[in-house]
Formats: sequence, structure tokens, C-alpha cells
Amino acid sequence: MPINLIVAVSALALTAPLHAKTLAVAAGDGAQARLQEALILAEPGDVVELGAGRFTLTDGLSLDVNGVTVRGAGMESTVLDFTGQKGAGEGLLVTSDNVTLRDFAVENTRGDGIKSKGADNIVYYRIRVEWTGGPRETNGAYGIYPVESTGVLVDGCKVTGASDAGIYVGQSKDITVRYNMAEYNVAGIEIENSRRALVTGNLVTRNTGGILVFDLPNLPVMNGGETVIEHNLVIANDTPNFAPKGNIVAGVPRGTGVMIMANDTVLVKDNTLVDNSTGQIMVVAYPNAFDDKRYNPFPRRVVIGQNRITGGGTDPALPGGDQLKAAFGGALPAVLWDGLGGKDALALAPRGPVLTLNVPAQGVGMDKANPALVTPADPAELVMPGPVGAPAALEARIAR
Repeated sequence: MPINLIVAVSALALTAPLHAKTLAVAAGDGAQARLQEALILAEPGDVVELGAGRFTLTDGLSLDVNGVTVRGAGMESTVLDFTGQKGAGEGLLVTSDNVTLRDFAVENTRGDGIKSKGADNIVYYRIRVEWTGGPRETNGAYGIYPVESTGVLVDGCKVTGASDAGIYVGQSKDITVRYNMAEYNVAGIEIENSRRALVTGNLVTRNTGGILVFDLPNLPVMNGGETVIEHNLVIANDTPNFAPKGNIVAGVPRGTGVMIMANDTVLVKDNTLVDNSTGQIMVVAYPNAFDDKRYNPFPRRVVIGQNRITGGGTDPALPGGDQLKAAFGGALPAVLWDGLGGKDALALAPRGPVLTLNVPAQGVGMDKANPALVTPADPAELVMPGPVGAPAALEARIAR
């Protein structure tokens, strides 16, 4: 046996549990106690296996053991039903590392659907989170909600009805969000105060805003950036904003396709954007007052590459939207920029194939004292430094 294979096998033997087991939990009477007990008794390497059926739950669940897999029979077959939840917390809270959540659904939580905090190398795979009564302000804020983590993979999930963001990754790094569907949320997918994120192959439709990349002040982790948004379908995000008043996403205009706010080094390329009624792609500064001296409110080094863009801009939910639309001949441009941030804020790729629309960005309310420049640029000039996305080791956990 080659020496490198011997070393790899030996390392696996040292880290793999010797007595990993499966803890099976069936739906039915007493499911709340039996499921929480399994999550407490699980040991590293164990699988908590949820049977097919509807688990009627009245309180949130928690997991704080490393290396556990929670696996159902499928996102339509195994449903954790929190319609009768008594508290206001999340449905499931994970605070341990190397956890895999896969193949089940969470419905109608009073708070967030599934939250993981400080949980490194976490995988969400084929998870459905839904508020079945449609878009409502009283729905939970976040569907899938990893925060303060290194190593996040959200793959093949579906989220519907979140009153803030369907899929939200915050204050984290080394992130992949791929092949998901987000619909009828305020924000479909949001990457906030995070670094090295890859958002690829997702369908975001009928949200208020499709894909948001934000940096906000006064958070423990600051200076988000190094994000790639590619190969996504961003279609008809036209749901009126139903976020509770005071939330930052309450200011997202209905009809936003992709919005980059106050972030650093972001590449938007090879996406298809159709009929987002306010703006297909928007690049903006943070609009509110703040007192955090660490914070930069302006977008920096944002590259809009070649994207397929159809329609949009015909019903802008902006102050003076009708006048703006008339000024631009009946529809706002495909790329909107507020003009703030200096000459390195935004660059556009050269014109591409016929199906690709790359138009000069139009500054709406441009700061005349700081007339930022928009110049054609090759996206290759801003190659993301270092690896972008989740560690490759997370892939093996969903191949089993």
C-alpha cells in the first residue's frame, strides 16, 4: 500500500468514531421528547434518522454534539411541523461543528426555521423550510440561518415565506450556496458580513429581492467581501415587502434582482435575470447613519460581468419611480448604481454575445461632488483572492 494512502487511512481511523450508531425516531405520539432525547444522546459520528411522516412539535429542538448527521426520508416525506409551537424561538438550533442536516422539512416555526451558530463545517442538504400560510409579517425571519461559522454548504434546499431572508449566511467565511430554490421571501438569498462566498446555480423567484450581498455596521464580524454570484436564475422578484418595520430588509424595493450594498470585491457574472421590476442589478451605499468607525458604507471593487438580462425596470418601487422610468424611456437600465463610492466602486465587463446585455450603469441620485467613474473592465482583473466557497471536504458528507 502506498505510504500516502497508509497515512490517510491511519488519520481516518484516528478521527472516525469506533461505535457510530443510528438512532431512529419515528413520527407519532411523543415525538417531541423522543426526538430531543435522540439529539442529546447522540455521539460524534452518529446518525439521528427521522422516519417518514409528520412530527407534531410544540417546542424548539437543539443539537450541541459534534459530528452528528440528522437525516430524514426526504424534504416532502419527513416534516417537522411547528404550527403549534409555544415559544418564539427557532425550530432547530445547532451549536456544534461538523453537523450534516439533510432530507427533511421544517414548517411554520414561530421564529427562524433552522439556525446554526458558531457551527463550523456545517452542511444543509435537501432541506425544505416553509411557512405554509404565504408571505406574512408574522412569519419567522430566516429559513436557513448559519451565522458565525467557518465552512458552510447549503445545497439543494428550498425556502418559502421568510419575513427576512430565506437563506441567510452571516458573519461567516468559506461558504457555498448552490442549487437552491428561494421563493416568496423578502430576500431570497442574503450573504451578510461574510467572506469568500460562492452563490451559484440557484433559482430565486417571487421574492421582494432575489440575491443580496450586504455589509452592515455594529456587528461582531465586519468587512464582508470576496463573493462570486454566478449561474443563478433571478426571475420576477415582485412580492411586496412584508418585513417587519425597522428591519434592514424592510427597505429593499419590491422588484430587486441582485443588490450589492457596502461590500468589497464582488463579481456578478453568467446569471440570467428576467423581469425584476425595479432593478435587475443594483450597487448601492449603506443609506443610514452609523457610528461604527470600522465600517465602510460604500461598495468597492464590484464587477458586473456578462449576464443575460431580459425586461425589468418597468415598475420601479423607488421614490419618484414613475419620473425615473419616464426619464429613461419607459424602463430603468439593467444596472443601477447610486454613484457613491469613488472611481473603483464599479466596473462593467465589455459587451458580450447578443443574449448578454452589458449597458453603462446609470447613477440615480449621483453625488455631483464625487462623480464616480464607470469604465469597461475585464472581470478577470478582479479574480477572487484565495479559494472561494466551502471546503471541498464538505462534499464527501453529501455523497454518502
